[in-house]
Amino acid sequence: MKITAIGADISKNDVSCSSKLVETIENNLKTVKELGARDVALTNVTGDDVVISAFVEDDLLETVNEGIVNVLKMSAENLGDVSGISDNPADAGEGISYAEANIRPDRYPDAIVLGFDTYGGEPFVADVANSAIQAAQGMSNCTDVSDLIEEKTRKIPGVGYVSPETDDPVVVATIENIESVGVVAGAMMGAALGNKNVYLVKRGTTCNVLPGSVIFSATAFMNGNVIDLAVPFENKTRILR
Repeated sequence: MKITAIGADISKNDVSCSSKLVETIENNLKTVKELGARDVALTNVTGDDVVISAFVEDDLLETVNEGIVNVLKMSAENLGDVSGISDNPADAGEGISYAEANIRPDRYPDAIVLGFDTYGGEPFVADVANSAIQAAQGMSNCTDVSDLIEEKTRKIPGVGYVSPETDDPVVVATIENIESVGVVAGAMMGAALGNKNVYLVKRGTTCNVLPGSVIFSATAFMNGNVIDLAVPFENKTRILR
């Protein structure tokens, strides 16, 4: 089994996602469930970017990925990143972001999903995302982490190709027990925040930062439920006096 996560800018503006867009996506997710996904959810809403994530058996990965992209198309206020997908790598444009990670067969699927947003495609966002990936690699009870972000044309299973211009990456990590979700997520968020001009935001937050900055949301996807990790970590990081 895997977690698959696809992120895209399909908003009608450059700084936020409307409540109508969020509602439309969530209403359309049943079509992905019908394709065989074990669980599927709108896990991240970050600035004008959304991330749809699903737990899926390996042999249904391509089918479910195609289904997620179809939901993005059906729900879009603006095709945006979806229009960059191509069957031919030479014709691929700035497109959707993609991440996947393996889940051990004897473990219940729990995962952490980070979704990033830039206002002007700030190139250092790849370094920020890779910091989070590298922080999770090798940690106890972390089964797998998505691939490092590289500046190259990428093939997305069941969907097609996107170009190196694709920005606003997605990162996923799969976790083997509930107590480790906070530990691994804390390491990933801390690593990302250690980079310059990077801000953690709550799910659905408008991109109200100075241009030249990167924002990201962090969610736990557990038992089909989405937990916005910015909320508990805001409380845990308050300095007690």
